[in-house]
Amino acid sequence: MTALLPRPHHPISRRQFLGQALLAAASATAAAAALPAARRSGYQIGAYTRAWGNRHYRVALDGMVATGYQFAGLSVHDKGRVLDRDSTDEQAAAVGAEVKSRGLRLVTLSPGGFDLAKPIDEGIRQLRRLVDLAVICGAPCVQVNDPAKPDLEPGFYKVMAEGCDYAAAKRVVLTVHPHGSPGAHLREQIRKAGHPNLRLMYDPGNIGFYSHGKIDPVADAAAVDGVVYGMSVKDFRLPRDVSITPGTGLVDFPRLLARLRQGGFTSGPLTVECLIPGELDTVNAEARKAREFVERLIA
Repeated sequence: MTALLPRPHHPISRRQFLGQALLAAASATAAAAALPAARRSGYQIGAYTRAWGNRHYRVALDGMVATGYQFAGLSVHDKGRVLDRDSTDEQAAAVGAEVKSRGLRLVTLSPGGFDLAKPIDEGIRQLRRLVDLAVICGAPCVQVNDPAKPDLEPGFYKVMAEGCDYAAAKRVVLTVHPHGSPGAHLREQIRKAGHPNLRLMYDPGNIGFYSHGKIDPVADAAAVDGVVYGMSVKDFRLPRDVSITPGTGLVDFPRLLARLRQGGFTSGPLTVECLIPGELDTVNAEARKAREFVERLIA
C-alpha cells in the first residue's frame, strides 16, 4: 500500500484565510439553494397512486416521474388496492421493483386493513402480514384507516398497539389515517395505545369531508401535537368533495402546515392523494401543479 505523503506547509495570510472561508460559505449556501426545498426541509413530497384515478399503478408511477415527484405512496388503482393483506410476497416484490426501476422511493403503504370482525389474534396476524408486505416492497410506513365507530375502536387500537413492536423491529412505522374521527379523538386513542411506533397520518381533506365542513383542519390540527408522522395532502370543498387538486379548495394549507410544524411535524412525508380527475394529460398537469404548490408551502 502506498503511504500518503504529508503536504508541504505554506502559511497563509489572514486575508487569504478569510477569503477562503467566505468562498466556502458562499459555495455551501449556493449548494443548499440548489437542493429541492423538500430535501432542505426534511419533508418528502410524494403522490399516492390514487391521484391518477382508476388507472393501473404503473401508469400512476409513470405520471409521478413525468411530473417531478421523487416519492410515492401505494394506495388504490384500477384493481383495488395495489397491495393488501391477501397479496403474495412475489406481488409485493414486483411492485417494489416497479417503484425502484423508476428512481422513486416509497414513503407509505396504504393496504386497506385487518378484519375487525375477526378475533384480536387474527387481526394481529393480518397486521403483521401488512408489515411484511411493506418490508418486501420497500415502504417504511403502513397506514390503516381509523374505524370511526365507537364499538370497533377498542379492538382496532388493541391490534395496532400489539403490532407496534413487530413493526418497529422491521423498521416500519404504523400510522392511523383519519376516516371520520377528529384530531383530538385520534390523538387520545394513539396516546392510550402507549407505543411510540404508532403515529398519525394526518388528512385535512378527510377532516372536512367527514365533518361536512364543520371542522376547520387548522383548528383541528392544534389537537394532534406530537403524534403526526406525515400528511395526506388532500383538499376539500362543499358539500363533500375531495376529488380536487390541493390548493383549490377550502383547506388553508399555509396556516395548516404552520400549525402542524408548531406541534412538532417538521419533517416527514407530504403525499398528494387526490387531484381533479380527467384525461391522463389533465391529471399529469394537475399533479405537477400540486407538487409545485407543496414545494412553495415548505420553501
